[in-house]
Amino acid sequence: MNRRLTAALVAAWAALAAPGAARAQTAESLPRWRGFNLLEKFMVHSNRPFVEEDFRWISELGFDFVRLPMDYRIWIRDGDWRKINEDALKEIDQAVEYGKKYDIHVSINFHRGPGYTVASPREPRDLWTDPEAQEVFAQHWAAFARRYKGIPNNRLSFDLINEPGQIDGPTYFKAVKPAVEAIRKEDPQRLIIADGAYWGKRPVPELIPLKVAQSTRGYQPMGISHYRASWIRGSDTWPTPTWPLLKGINP
Repeated sequence: MNRRLTAALVAAWAALAAPGAARAQTAESLPRWRGFNLLEKFMVHSNRPFVEEDFRWISELGFDFVRLPMDYRIWIRDGDWRKINEDALKEIDQAVEYGKKYDIHVSINFHRGPGYTVASPREPRDLWTDPEAQEVFAQHWAAFARRYKGIPNNRLSFDLINEPGQIDGPTYFKAVKPAVEAIRKEDPQRLIIADGAYWGKRPVPELIPLKVAQSTRGYQPMGISHYRASWIRGSDTWPTPTWPLLKGINP
């Protein structure tokens, strides 16, 4: 084997083995991050600042990723979804800085975005079919893109909307395309991630032209991943998970 080929193989192996922060952060080549959701802004009624100690512990334990699933109602003014309160975003700025301090990638996610949430109550407008909801959704993402422009992708990514439900690919594409375009108008290089459809479980080939990364879920079998989950009706009656798995473990 010649030296040039040997060097290329060594470099390729090093890239695969490198920690997340050392690898290219693009839609085509994501590192294998490992980390957690932080829920301080998960719901408007429980809004509170992110905790620096959490970032410190996560880093000390060898993890390198946090996702911030958030409720957009936290940063709107007087309930008007078109009015963004910049002061309300300062605690998100703080989380991004904690990520920098502790070498943790921060992924900003709309768990409830204008027009859609997997949670209750449902949004009064529908992101997937309502052009105004799509416009406002894009407006919010544009504001985040302006705010964090220039922060490198190894530190920050945007995760568009948490777990779309029973949405077909063309509908998904049409709904989020304005937001992707709005982000790239402000910050052309920003790493954008799209959750899979059917509550994150299915990749969406129709999104490929948008050149976004995709994030799917390993929820199967749900009898294990959601056993006694408080937000899943009836999960407290599911059979206790066993090994080897028994039939019926996936309600």
